Order: sequence, then C-alpha cells, then structure tokens
Amino acid sequence: MPSEQATWLISVPDDSDAIGLPQNLVSKLVQARAVPRENVASFEIPGLKTGTLDLLITLSEELPKHDHSFTQITAKIVETLRNLLSNDSTRLTQHTRVDERTVDEYLLGGWKWNTGKYPVNRGLRELVDGLVKEMNSIDNVMKAKLNAYNLAKGSLVQMQRKKTGNLAVRSLAEVVGKDDFIPESEYMESLMVAVPKNSVKDWESKYERLASMVVPRSSRKVAEDDDYVLFAVVVFKKVHDEFAQKLRENKFILRDFTYSPTAIQKATEDFAVAETTERELWTELLRIARTNFSEAFQVLVHLKIVRLFVESVLRYGLPAQFIGIVPDEKSSKKSLQVLTEHFKYLANRSNSAKTKTVASAGGSEELAAEYQSLMEQEFLDFVIFEVPWIV
Repeated sequence: MPSEQATWLISVPDDSDAIGLPQNLVSKLVQARAVPRENVASFEIPGLKTGTLDLLITLSEELPKHDHSFTQITAKIVETLRNLLSNDSTRLTQHTRVDERTVDEYLLGGWKWNTGKYPVNRGLRELVDGLVKEMNSIDNVMKAKLNAYNLAKGSLVQMQRKKTGNLAVRSLAEVVGKDDFIPESEYMESLMVAVPKNSVKDWESKYERLASMVVPRSSRKVAEDDDYVLFAVVVFKKVHDEFAQKLRENKFILRDFTYSPTAIQKATEDFAVAETTERELWTELLRIARTNFSEAFQVLVHLKIVRLFVESVLRYGLPAQFIGIVPDEKSSKKSLQVLTEHFKYLANRSNSAKTKTVASAGGSEELAAEYQSLMEQEFLDFVIFEVPWIV
C-alpha cells in the first residue's frame, strides 16, 4: 500500500491504450471522491538515454539507496530550518519553498525536467552520478555551516548560563563590585562564598573558626537569589587552602573570582561578540538552508523521475507517460482502488515482467541469479514511486 503521506508518481505505457489518459483518470478520481481535481497533474519529461539492459538493472538496484539517502538529506535540511525557526509552522512554510513555490505547486504546477541543468543527451549513468555529486555537495555544505553555528551557539549558551545561573555557578562579574573587596594586600584577601539559604545561620556561627586566620566579623552579605546567599569574607592568604577545604566539608561553595575591571570589561565584550557571531551564523545558516532545501528537493524529484523512468523501461519498454498524484489522506485507499481498476488492462504486461527480464538476460542462470532481487519485487499493474511529505 503506497504511503498516505506522499505524492504518488505513476508511470504507464504511452500507447494507444493511454490516449486521453490524464483527463479520463482525473474524471474517475474526482467522481470517486478520491482526489480533488487540482491534486492530479501530468508529468512530461524528455526521453532519456536508456543505455544497456545491464545498466538499467544495475541502476534499478542502486537507485533505491540513493533515493533513501537523498530523502534523508532533504529531511535533515527541513529539520534544521524547523529548529532555527523554533518550530514555527507558518515561518517554516515560508522557508521550504522550491523556486519560490510551495512543494505542491512545484510538483503539480506543470513540472518539467530541467534540461539546462541535466541535459538529456547525457547517459543515465552520467545523470545519476551528477545528481549524487550535487546532493553530496549540498549535504557537505549544510554539515559545515550547521557545525559552525552549533559551536557558536554552544559558546553563547555557556556564557548565558554563567550570567543567568544561581550564585553558586553564575559569573560574579555583574554581581560584585570593587567595594566588596579589600584593597590589594600582601597578606590578606577577600573571598566570595556561596552559602545555601538554609545554611546561613550555620555559616554565621562557623566561618570564623573554619581556619586559624580568618578576620573576625569580616563576613558581609553581597547578594542573594532564590537558592544561595553570597558572602564576602577576609582571610589571610596563608590559610587559603585550609579554609577552602573546610568550606567543602561544610557544603559552602568557594567562588574562584578575582576582581579585575579589565577582565570584567573583556568578559562583557566577549559576550557581545558571541551574541553577534551567533546571530550572524544563524542568519547565514537560515539563508543557506532555505536555498539548499530548494536545490535538494529538486535533485530528489529528478532522481525519482530517473528511477521511475528506469523501472518503466524495464517493465514496458519505450515510451512512457508520467503522471503525479497527491492522494487525500483519508481516501488514499480509494485512490488506489481507482488506479488499480483503471490500469487493470496492464495486468498481463506486469505479470510477465519477470519472464521478460530472464529472457533479456540471455537465459543465463547465473545472470538471472544476479538480478534475483529485482525479479522478486512485487509489482502493481503500474509503476509507482513516492515523494514523501517531508515538510
């Protein structure tokens, strides 16, 4: 059963039985209330070079892997856009456009093969290799830009945490001032200690005895938040390590901070630079992701058409007519029923596909075994592939 969350690309032989096919099919689908009229469109592509049977079989085995990879890469771009836009569906729709059109408009608004970018005089192998190279290039650019942005954002988030955490972890640069420290001294120093609020009385009764050379009555509250109270206390430098050890034993937190106007100014400037860098890289990544979504989706659809073409030639020979269908989510089963009934005249040709493949392989058992996975595929009476709704 084809997916309900996808655009269906269908191929059938372009012979006398297909005269007026698009119009007849649309009428049947609309009458069955399976698909709105605007959700059915014809695909016209130029004849591609088929090459040898061996090439077609090889591509038939290879293209599903590329198809999966291309879909994943395109989906990752959408996910990047979704994260950049804070999961805003309206803005996401504005940024997931293909040549400034919605995905549906691109697929159903008179889709044509891009002959300028993918000349039809190239062989299928060259076309496929070109599509793979282009998609890999898009993926590499996205990875590089996303990594650069994540590093910048990670650095900014770390700085923000230091500015917004509680007094046990946040930077004290914007909390304390010059007056909270004694003048520079050869023997004494001011230390900052974060004390849990429920331990303030314990601190006040103990701090003078935590080490042998703590200046009496030097404890002074500097700041407080919901969890901690920050105290400044003066001790002799020679007992610094002893005092720090006693603080840990009593679950008081010594903040390693030295007041320096120069360092504070540098930290402020570094934060401003980090904010600017993150915003610039966000803007650049958004622009590139939007552009690359358009490019990647077009590459994906062209690969789908190549895959559709290869499978059609293997099953029916040339030429082939291409039709794209978008099923309504609640009536995809009905759509499939209409399609199956409409194309039942192809049953004999579809059922003989395996026989044709073996015969074309020259009757070689070894060659037939090589193509076993292809011959074991379950066929509908028409060729169908899906463009998943990844937006």
